[in-house]
Amino acid sequence: MNNLDRNWHRAVPISDIAPDAPVAVSLVGRNIALFNVDGVFYATDATCTHAAANLAEGYQEGEVIECPLHQGRFHIPTGRPLCAPVTEALRTYAVRAQGEEIFVEVPE
Repeated sequence: MNNLDRNWHRAVPISDIAPDAPVAVSLVGRNIALFNVDGVFYATDATCTHAAANLAEGYQEGEVIECPLHQGRFHIPTGRPLCAPVTEALRTYAVRAQGEEIFVEVPE
């Protein structure tokens, strides 16, 4: 394994992430939300930047996740906020599908 590979972590089987049904995982001490947007997989921090709500419990519609606490919305691919009360972007992570598994790159 080279230095680049050690930052990639197995998250879940692909079959665990249905479209518009986010999943929360803990990787390397970080809470991460995984999203399936029409068969393309994305990962962001799972905690809303406005309040400590779990975005995996929010409402996903396509490329948008709505916080379950105050209804702020984020653009999943970029993490950018789309409306009040959120103003700070979510951290995003690289994702790759390998075989039947989803891997997320979590830098040290």
